[in-house]
Amino acid sequence: MKAAQTSPTHNIQIEDPFWSDYIRLVREVMVPYQWEALNDRVQDAEPSHAIRNFKIAAGLEAGEFHGMVFQDSDVAKWLEAAAYLLETRRDSALEEIADGVIDIVVGAQREDGYLNTYFTLKEPGKEWSNLAECHELYCAGHFIEAGTAYFRATGKRKLLDAVSRFADYIDSVFGREPGKLHGYDGHQEIELALVKLYRTTGNEKYLNLSRFFLDQRGTMPHYFEEEWEKRGRTVHFPQLSMVHDHSYSQSYLPVREQMDAEGHAVRLVYMCTAMADIAAETGDAQMLSACKKLWDSITGKRMYITGSIGSMEQGESFSADYDLPGDLAYAETCASVGLMFFARRMLKLHRSSRYADVMERALYNTVIGGMSLDGTRFFYVNPLEVYPDVIGKNKNYDHIKAERQGWFSCACCPPNVARLLASLGEYIFTLQDDALYVELYIGARTRVELGGQMVDVELHSDYVSEGKVRLVVNPERNGEFTLALRMPEWTDRVDILAGGETESVTCAGEDGYIRLTRKWHPGDTVELTFSMPVRRMKSHPLVRQTYSKVALQRGPFVYCLEEADNGKRLYQLRLKEDGEYTLGEEEEFPKGVKTLQTAGYRVSSEGKWTNRLYQSDTGYVCEPVDLKLIPYFAWANRGIGEMSVWIFEDTRLDPTEKILSP
Repeated sequence: MKAAQTSPTHNIQIEDPFWSDYIRLVREVMVPYQWEALNDRVQDAEPSHAIRNFKIAAGLEAGEFHGMVFQDSDVAKWLEAAAYLLETRRDSALEEIADGVIDIVVGAQREDGYLNTYFTLKEPGKEWSNLAECHELYCAGHFIEAGTAYFRATGKRKLLDAVSRFADYIDSVFGREPGKLHGYDGHQEIELALVKLYRTTGNEKYLNLSRFFLDQRGTMPHYFEEEWEKRGRTVHFPQLSMVHDHSYSQSYLPVREQMDAEGHAVRLVYMCTAMADIAAETGDAQMLSACKKLWDSITGKRMYITGSIGSMEQGESFSADYDLPGDLAYAETCASVGLMFFARRMLKLHRSSRYADVMERALYNTVIGGMSLDGTRFFYVNPLEVYPDVIGKNKNYDHIKAERQGWFSCACCPPNVARLLASLGEYIFTLQDDALYVELYIGARTRVELGGQMVDVELHSDYVSEGKVRLVVNPERNGEFTLALRMPEWTDRVDILAGGETESVTCAGEDGYIRLTRKWHPGDTVELTFSMPVRRMKSHPLVRQTYSKVALQRGPFVYCLEEADNGKRLYQLRLKEDGEYTLGEEEEFPKGVKTLQTAGYRVSSEGKWTNRLYQSDTGYVCEPVDLKLIPYFAWANRGIGEMSVWIFEDTRLDPTEKILSP
């Protein structure tokens, strides 16, 4: 099992008509805005207290800890995002701010290496006593990720050395040896972070510690039960059942035996990411087999069409197979970010385009849908249907928002989106066996080693708007290697112009890639034109919530109806079976993003319902209407209103006909 490689962020420069604006937004708006939020300087936004907690712990200010038990992680993710930005372009002002944050963080670290402001300030002496709930190793993991990223970007070791000391201390506390704790964190994160630390430092101790945490999860007697008894049966989150609901934290079975996507969605995909990393580094075939089974469960039975996961508000978790309610969806932004992490690792282990297809689906729909078009407001939850009139009244919808928020008391999602978009270059290509695989068709320049020489590759993209891509290959000398081009699941044909010849491909190889193996010369080009039909997507017939409905997709974008274009009561709208589509643009949306217009009907009752809730059938009437749909990621940028991804398609409707049921 030979793992593929991805190019580091510094080796990829994104130049794309769609994505360059997002990278600019992260650099110029999101990261500065989140810095203000972390310092409690955003008016009308939930206070963070995160930076102040570190200043107090470092002895720079007086005061008490405020915020969630995992508040430190927001600072770590901000630092990681800043590191990725610095890796792609030097920015002395941002680097100065980041260096200052690192000074404060390191100042809050204990002499033995321990770093956590909650336990340092609020519960000193109770460290490692509540792993089930209190996120100590989770926060440690995020700082380890930040430390490795910042070292790679700047060459500065201060944070890397600090997190290495912390990891050394953790290794002295946890392990199989007598006298050590045999536990693991309730929220997986440390596992994938330790693999990054191993790859950065070459110290196998960190790889072994990551594997230890994975191997301990789900073993008996159950560690969370034991520590609960030991601390006098106290809990940190009484409203949740983190201690006793072992499915919630994926600790109900050893990880190699797990086959179904269970529990908290973010925790699961973070765990799977680490499992895939361990499989890649150690050749653990059982671990890889478990990854494949969990992938199939997530994407084959428990994923929304928008690439979001987690259908249940209770526990931010998965429920049953094919239970995917759009209006009650939790679909946390972080879960789709984590799904991309998992997909990227699987691409390196098991060559199949389905991983990149899911990665693309999550990215273009839920991940960027989790932030406003101006980069200052955010969704934690990403429903597929919204009816604002019930929000705030029906408690089942308390987790649903009809507009994005400025910040959150649990603010994990905004910095997660920032760090992913800042590192987006890492998701575009993979390298394996003298082949460059194009996973995402995002305009970029990179320099890679292929066929024993360095090759400059330019990817020019009009993928979002027209489905067109051009690759320019510049090897140092003539040489043979392979370009492997993913054929996206949403297209039915790609026209390829290479070497002066055009070929139309309707079916890629068994793994979903079109391979061009030849002797390449400096300046050789390959032009791709993907067909972009508007596809009427249907769900598996066991998804009862969407049975007899369709969702429209063009290219990587899933579309939705919004009240701003179609008026209220979207549930009355029906899609005409044989309607054609007109492409348009919306001034407020990113350039090149297309809207759809098509024919439909509005079905309404012809009876009089004054002061009556129920009465005998009076029939329905159909009124022809023009429907307008927008990409899902762009909804809720034009005011509060209804939204729906899924639409009824009724083949019986005739605008002159009265019918008895819709």
